[in-house]
Amino acid sequence: MLHDYPNITTEISAQLGKMRQEIPDTLKGFGMMSRAAHSEGALSNKTKELMAIAIGIANRCQGCLAFHAKALVELGCSRAEFMEMLQVAIYMGGGPSLMTAAEALQAFESFGGEATPAA
Repeated sequence: MLHDYPNITTEISAQLGKMRQEIPDTLKGFGMMSRAAHSEGALSNKTKELMAIAIGIANRCQGCLAFHAKALVELGCSRAEFMEMLQVAIYMGGGPSLMTAAEALQAFESFGGEATPAA
């Protein structure tokens, strides 16, 4: 289960840069969709990122775990908020989501998210 999530974001970002050169309209369209989804509205950006990583868990997407965990740490997501999101993701996705939720927690902690409290 050990993944280097900071490295995953770096490697994927490099590949996206190449794709941006070769299929610019597609990447531009995706960027516009991302900006629209993150625009100010009834939900906070933190709530939207919690939703996004929960979907990443359900889809078992390592890149999604990396990018959204990083964003959540930058948005000041607390461990308690992150753990509650994991509860919902596990509830909705069962055993497979439980396994990916453990990986999402690793991603959150690897970007500086609050670590497991001392016993």
